[in-house]
Amino acid sequence: MADNIKKLNDRIEAAKLGGGQARIDKQHAKGKLTARERIHFLLDKGSFEEVGILVTHRTTDFGMDKQIYFGDGVVTGYGTIEGRTVFVFAQDFTVFGGALSETHAEKICKIMDMAMKTGAPVIGLNDSGGARIQEGVKSLGGYADIFYRNVMASGVVPQISAIMGPCAGGAVYSPAMTDFTIMVENSSYMFVTGPNVVKTVTNEEVTSEELGGASAHASKSGVTHLTAANDIDCIAKVKRLFSYLPQNCEETPKKLAYEAAEEIREELETIIPESANQPYDMRKVIEGIVDHESFFEVHAEYADNIVVGFARLGGRSIGIVANQPMSLAGVLDVDSSKKAARFTRFCDCFNIPLLVLVDVPGFLPGTDQEWNGIITNGAKLLYALSEATVPRVTVITRKAYGGAYDVMNSKHIGADFNYAWPTAEIAVMGAKGASEIIFRKEISAADDPEAKLKEKELEYAEKFANPYRAARRGFIDEVIYPKNTRRKLMKTFAMLESKAVRLPKKKHGNIPL
Repeated sequence: MADNIKKLNDRIEAAKLGGGQARIDKQHAKGKLTARERIHFLLDKGSFEEVGILVTHRTTDFGMDKQIYFGDGVVTGYGTIEGRTVFVFAQDFTVFGGALSETHAEKICKIMDMAMKTGAPVIGLNDSGGARIQEGVKSLGGYADIFYRNVMASGVVPQISAIMGPCAGGAVYSPAMTDFTIMVENSSYMFVTGPNVVKTVTNEEVTSEELGGASAHASKSGVTHLTAANDIDCIAKVKRLFSYLPQNCEETPKKLAYEAAEEIREELETIIPESANQPYDMRKVIEGIVDHESFFEVHAEYADNIVVGFARLGGRSIGIVANQPMSLAGVLDVDSSKKAARFTRFCDCFNIPLLVLVDVPGFLPGTDQEWNGIITNGAKLLYALSEATVPRVTVITRKAYGGAYDVMNSKHIGADFNYAWPTAEIAVMGAKGASEIIFRKEISAADDPEAKLKEKELEYAEKFANPYRAARRGFIDEVIYPKNTRRKLMKTFAMLESKAVRLPKKKHGNIPL
């Protein structure tokens, strides 16, 4: 009996090292950490409690009864990050390529169920070749069990996916339904069908990296929110992202200690160029408003005409949605609308106040946009902001034209406070275009039509290209100097901390997907 127990313990220790030392060495040669090393760097020292280490697969077909590994290719359990409880699973590529089996899926489902019961986030470290083909429909059913729990946990606890190796076929849908996805450059990829299938079906030659690598998904598809240089960088970004989030939908993010000072930021006074057509970097506005080095941008490479991310303001965690004049003049288009809508809904799920910075000339025109659904996609952002019940504050820095003024968190769709800088222009359209329509007859009848157009442009701009007309109607709560923006926002968000809104009773709304 004692010998049997010793052999069992030896096998358990071997399981903790992975599928075998030779495979671990091969893993390291690729610059990848093992599943347990990843958990070690993610969680507080000594905090990890493993669940299900003795689980093995139940398959006897195709000689599988001779290949038994404790844990069955995934390490699951719970621990803490900065003292906060999290549930984690890490797929082990050294065991059957991390392929998902029936029992592998059961282990993941078990910790997801426990996360929902206890109100703690779930972090998945994905590194899997897909469904274990020796198990057939049982492995497919395992994926569906995980997908169902992703949906049930959505909006209840934060879910973060780190893609640290291959993620193909059905495996991609679970990360896609989580809140944030981070991919490791040059060692991870995501795709529904791989390069070989693509070549067979479409005769298109493409590599795994080109088809579904970190760069492709960060800039082209928007599937991944962040990329990392290596496993350690990926884990560091997971931990930083986690620091801005609450444990669950019933809590608010942890507020860091902060001692208020004068809070005047003179550098904001010179950011807006004199020419209304000259771009500037909205990130500099953000940095001038938030706590020092606290801005954490997500989706930076995708739809870069809008900026989204987390920051702290007086120690409070906030979400930021901001037009970016440096790209496409900050217009709203299909991709930027989807990006901002998704981020807005996440912040609203988890009680993270929203700051919206506006410099938007309108929606991007053109057949490409219309045929790709700018109407329904623009409506996603409108819907998301209208539905959000968290504190919502807007600052219009320069342009707020047309329907985009309404969409970008205007008072009309429920924003709590709307401020404007003196440089703000709030109108149906720019002065030149408006003058050409309104004064068309006068301009065409003038001896010098060009001079007349400029005269009418000035007339229109004096009436509408400023924030004061909107302020008189109460659509703008206050026109503030840029240097006072941080101080004003700190007071506003502090006051809104106890905001409570109840939406009309319903099963759920029908967002235009």
